[in-house]
Amino acid sequence: MAIISASEHGPHRGYSRAQVKYAASYVVITFVVLLILNIYCSQTCQKLFYQSKQSSMIEKCQLASDEIATLEVLNSSTVTGIVSQMESLKITRLVITDHRGMVLYDSSSEALGKYMLLPEILQALDVTETTPKGNNVFYWKYYDGIMDSRAATPIVCYGSVVGCVYMTEYDVAQGALIQSLQDTILRITFFLEVIVILFSIAFSNAFSRRLDKIMSSMRIIQEGDYSHKVNMGGNDELTILGNEFNDLTERLQTSEQKRSRFVSDASHELKTPLASIKLLTDSILQNDMDMETIREFVGNIGDEAERLNRMTAKLLSLTRAEGRTDADCEIIYMAPTVRQVAKMLRQTAEKADVALNLELEGDTPVLILEDDLYQIVFNLMENGIKYNIAGGSLTVKLSRVEDNAVLEVRDTGMGIPEEALSHVFERFYRVDKARSRQTGGSGLGLAIVRTIVQRNRGEIQVSSVVDQGTTFTVTFPAFDTEVDRS
Repeated sequence: MAIISASEHGPHRGYSRAQVKYAASYVVITFVVLLILNIYCSQTCQKLFYQSKQSSMIEKCQLASDEIATLEVLNSSTVTGIVSQMESLKITRLVITDHRGMVLYDSSSEALGKYMLLPEILQALDVTETTPKGNNVFYWKYYDGIMDSRAATPIVCYGSVVGCVYMTEYDVAQGALIQSLQDTILRITFFLEVIVILFSIAFSNAFSRRLDKIMSSMRIIQEGDYSHKVNMGGNDELTILGNEFNDLTERLQTSEQKRSRFVSDASHELKTPLASIKLLTDSILQNDMDMETIREFVGNIGDEAERLNRMTAKLLSLTRAEGRTDADCEIIYMAPTVRQVAKMLRQTAEKADVALNLELEGDTPVLILEDDLYQIVFNLMENGIKYNIAGGSLTVKLSRVEDNAVLEVRDTGMGIPEEALSHVFERFYRVDKARSRQTGGSGLGLAIVRTIVQRNRGEIQVSSVVDQGTTFTVTFPAFDTEVDRS
């Protein structure tokens, strides 16, 4: 039986690997950068020493060459005599040759009287058309804390190369200085890298702690606690992420509350007609009734069934309105749709003794799906008739206010109390439940209207005075173009 460690399958497993990977990448990148800087500084340091040593050695060679060039006769004795006067040279070895490379003077006496054909000497004595007076030669090498410098210059007398001055210098002091500088730069590099590693660890831990807050909050949200908030602190991208996360949880909480309220309200609304149907059918089955009473009960059952049918139709309409995406809208005038709805509801208005007044001269084209506009107008006008008073009126007005097309539906009915105005667009909300049941209202019509209006980039407002009437105002952006008014 295999035993699997819980840490291997914990929620942070992949995250931990990513944390280590990014931290390691950061450390490697900084190490490479510091290494390049180290190499650059070392090479720059050596280059500066090279240039300084080159100037010094060539200057010494030229000084000796100028002194020797004053001799009338160039031989070992004359050269030795003048070299003895140059005590300030302070070099490791000094060699003076004639134009053939024979050594006339050697401070180490190893090559005196012999030919010394070193590359530096040959190059210094090399006379060509481009270099008729020879060449100044310098060679430099640094190894094991020692600067090995070699320089050679021609001895020119009366425009002709008559010999060569060759010097070598083994500078331990400056070599040690270079070594010390390089060691110091290397120590600084490693010290900085250690600081970078410590900083990476600290930053990674701080970053992971802040990210853990969000991940822990996500698990809390997954368990259903939508009221939980995460406090990130700071002012960076994680703070923005935390704020967006809090906004998301607020929207989830609001959606969950609406869903719960919708389910509760829908269950309550559906339960009432179902209970009525159950009661009526039980009464018919359990009691001896005459045919007239049975017909009355069956009629009541039919009314409740029709009420259920209207309610389910409204629910389906609301679901479609909320779930529909951008439709194939068209630029139309609203007046033809208002006239069509008024024609459909005219008989209903006559039965309720409500006069219909249409003021459509200020019509303006809008971009909307015609079926959506029909449903908006129908619901508002139907409510204006249902909740009106006998002998009252319903006025539908179209106008333009600046760049907006305005639809106004005003009735002279019972009005809406001020405390109820903010709730009229909520699902299943009814101001007067008793009258709503008498008129067959489900409390979904205005919720459907608001959803459709908002989906078409519009706004809806309501104002009302109790016992004087209610006005619904719908505003859409106007589209000024030539369209068919029919």
